[in-house]
Amino acid sequence: MSVMKSLALVGSVLACGAVAHAEPAPATFARCAVCHNAAKGAPAKIGPNLWGVYGKKAASGPYAYSAALKAAKLTWNEETLDKWLTGPMQMVPGTMMSFPGLKDPAKRAELIAWLKTQR
Repeated sequence: MSVMKSLALVGSVLACGAVAHAEPAPATFARCAVCHNAAKGAPAKIGPNLWGVYGKKAASGPYAYSAALKAAKLTWNEETLDKWLTGPMQMVPGTMMSFPGLKDPAKRAELIAWLKTQR
């Protein structure tokens, strides 16, 4: 196999691997993106980076989380994320997240499904 064909094959394999893991953000994430990044290695904005959040303990990682969220001892799974996205301040009084909530269950489910892919 020629060097050019080998490089093309390697490039194709790498491109396919990158595409398989790069899920586009749902339109609903635009509201979140004002305060949050969700890309591996991206810096925090006003809120923490959401990359890898699914399955993690809440208030873990390099961000100045509120004492209320730290004390809540949550793990981000479908149930907790759904409740959080419905109304963060109702779920954890004293949280710094002032988001009023996302009332549409289908949009919450879409965001949660996407967050699962961001790891």
